[in-house]
Order: sequence, then structure tokens, then C-alpha cells
Amino acid sequence: MEDCVFCRIIRRELPADVVYEDEQVLAFKDINPQAPTHVLVVAKKHLASLDDLPAETDEKLAAGIFSGIQKTAARLGVSGGYKVVTNCGEAAGQVVGHLHFHILAGKKFVP
Repeated sequence: MEDCVFCRIIRRELPADVVYEDEQVLAFKDINPQAPTHVLVVAKKHLASLDDLPAETDEKLAAGIFSGIQKTAARLGVSGGYKVVTNCGEAAGQVVGHLHFHILAGKKFVP
């Protein structure tokens, strides 16, 4: 999608503080962090949300996203103590219409 902010970051048209990248995902620091560590793991393939991920037909992408989340957490040194969040749709708080996951760490989260 041409005007999607995350697609533009993936294409390096907009700057981002990248912490991890592989064939399926790009991970970068959130510009409005909600925790001491707050990184977005963004699918390189443009999908609007998790609802649009065809798990039955695109298992490689789904596995790649979750592998990218694990590798990003390891690179950040937060393995075993982080939260992963995704929002599906505007009603759930999704601001950018591109599949992404938040890795949050560095503080105690209340259940």
C-alpha cells in the first residue's frame, strides 16, 4: 500500500530506529513508547490486521512473524519478561492499518 506509514518505513522512505529485520518482519522502536522497552514488529507484507492473516494459506508468514517477535525480544535482552500486543481494528485501538505487534518490557504489567 503506497501511503501506509509502516510500508514507507519498510521501504526506508521514512526513518525508524530499527532493532531487527529478516525476510518476514521489520522491528523498530515505537515513537510514542508506553513502556521502557516498546518496539513494533511489523509484517513486511501489507495486511490490515491479524484478521487478514490467512493462517491456513500463509503458514510461513505467520511462523515468520512469531519467530521475528522471539528474535527481537532476544536481541533486546527481554526474553522471558515481555508482553506482546496486537490490536485488530480501530475499535480495539489500532491506529495504523498494517499488521504489527507491540513488544513491551521493562516494567511490571498488571494482569
